[in-house]
Amino acid sequence: MTGFCDNELTCDAFLGGSLHLYQPRHGYRAGVDPVLLASSVPAQAGQSVLELGCGVGAAILCLGARVPALRLTGIEREPAFAELALRNGGDALEVVTADLREMPLHLRQRQFDHVLANPPYFDRAASVASDDPARESAHGEDTPLAQWVKTASKRLAPKGQAHFIHRVERLPDLLRAMPHDLGSVEVLPLAARAGRDPDRVIVRARKNGRAAFRLHAAKIMHEGAHHDQDGKRYTPEIDDVLRNGAALRF
Repeated sequence: MTGFCDNELTCDAFLGGSLHLYQPRHGYRAGVDPVLLASSVPAQAGQSVLELGCGVGAAILCLGARVPALRLTGIEREPAFAELALRNGGDALEVVTADLREMPLHLRQRQFDHVLANPPYFDRAASVASDDPARESAHGEDTPLAQWVKTASKRLAPKGQAHFIHRVERLPDLLRAMPHDLGSVEVLPLAARAGRDPDRVIVRARKNGRAAFRLHAAKIMHEGAHHDQDGKRYTPEIDDVLRNGAALRF
């Protein structure tokens, strides 16, 4: 993939306009999922953060906008998206253009306080690939989910945390992929509306954690029932996350 021309890009506001990101006009475009993932990371100033498959940098830059003085690094295998991530992050974001399966030595020699990832959602052994190469790269699982989890674990410092957002039906796969040195697993379900089954989960685990598994109550994304006109409004908690960059606590 080659770089994008300016007329192929839009500059979109995130977090109520406190962050602006260039991203392709067509194909894969960052939505609410990377913002929610970033909001759930309890990072503290001065800590180091690595995002696997950072795309244009939406998740890690949303985290950086909420928590000051983080040391941010993203790895992205698609050069055009890596270029956009660098453009979006400037001096605040180190971008490494590489496949997480072939991580450069200088990254393999480092450890991070937090590793986050929004892996492709769809196992193409059980679904149909997209005709759009960029969308397929973002949504179609090429690198196995277990590899994402294994790589995250290897890059964590002692007591560091890994953070993932994924579809709820892939939760068993994600939990099975956890190596023995990832513990204190917590799962936060996300439901579109009250009374609906969750369709997303945020999962966090701690390096060498020993706490019991925790399944939290679901966060509700939208107000109202599905047939209500007001049903598309975000709940106050989610609206605060998306508009103001608030932390999503669990």
